[in-house]
Amino acid sequence: MKKNEKPTGKKNEKPKEKKTYAYKRVTFYYNGKRYEATGKTLNEAHAKAAKKKLALENGEIGLSSDMTVARWAAEWLETYKANVVGEAHYYRLSHMITGVIVPAIGTLKLKQVKDVHLQKILNSRAGYSKSDLSKLRIIMRSMFRRARISRLIPYDPAEDLVLPAAKEGTHRSITDYEREKILALAETHYAGLWIKTMLYCGPRPGETRALDWRHVDFENKVIHVEQAMKAGTTRIGDPKSAAGVRDIPIPDELYAALKAAPHDNPFEPVFKQLSTGKRHSQDSMQGMWESFKRELDISMGAKVYRNKITVSAVATDLVPYCLRHTYCTDLETAGVPINVARYLMGHANIAMTSKIYTHTTIKTLKDAAAKINTHHKKAPKDAADKINQNP
Repeated sequence: MKKNEKPTGKKNEKPKEKKTYAYKRVTFYYNGKRYEATGKTLNEAHAKAAKKKLALENGEIGLSSDMTVARWAAEWLETYKANVVGEAHYYRLSHMITGVIVPAIGTLKLKQVKDVHLQKILNSRAGYSKSDLSKLRIIMRSMFRRARISRLIPYDPAEDLVLPAAKEGTHRSITDYEREKILALAETHYAGLWIKTMLYCGPRPGETRALDWRHVDFENKVIHVEQAMKAGTTRIGDPKSAAGVRDIPIPDELYAALKAAPHDNPFEPVFKQLSTGKRHSQDSMQGMWESFKRELDISMGAKVYRNKITVSAVATDLVPYCLRHTYCTDLETAGVPINVARYLMGHANIAMTSKIYTHTTIKTLKDAAAKINTHHKKAPKDAADKINQNP
């Protein structure tokens, strides 16, 4: 036995020989292209070849017309958009693909997609805003045009898609009934302070996510909007435009609620996730809104069965931006000049504000009628006074 060699307990034991295999290789052709598979035995090689061929037929590997729409959408996003567009734009593209397109036609092969499939997707969203539908059509056109350019499909099924009936605007003001119910629920729901801030000060949702207590000036009753969280990210940067930097007065209806909230640390976010205490992300804030909207729905008389709403009572187009829109129309009703409203809304130009200011309310009409009536009653007396003064 050699020095330092440990005894094995067995005499004259020969070292094990490493078993070697003469791998078997089989080849096959698919769509004119040669493929191969190997195995320790011929049967194993044939089994792997059959599995690879099936994967090719199902569009699970390789780039071909047999790949599924879901797989091509992921490939298109990664190859043509990931390093080209910004984070927020990429998030919106991904959200539209995974939330709308893939659920409808994700399992179809590229070569199976016809224009009727894509038109049905658009038609199913009739009633959505024109902006929403236009963006969806642009995504489908871009996806399938690239597939045709890459010679994966012979023709583009998205080329002549027609937009269904759509709303011109994307948002609206809340009704008096909705306002009553929303404010009542805001007193008890954990989203209440956020809801009131949106309604009474009109910040964008991304601006509320970036709002710290240092931005709330209790002494002067002003909220300083200086930054915003970018859509689809957790990154805080400048507001949407230079006009987004602004000071918004805090009305009395909101001041007391803000003052009552814990605000010892000036660098703590004003609105935090209920479960983690961290700053809200876009998804967590959307979840908070969904929770609030569900309770609002029930308070409006929605039918519930086994904790699931079966018949909804709340409007489907009620979104957080409706609160911001309402803030703008409240400014108009209060007689705030449009140039001042533009500043408070953080609009880059007055044309954006005027689109909302032109939404004449019933109260505005009644106020106008009252002023006209006062003018007509006063006019004859003024004329008589002038005659008496100049006989």
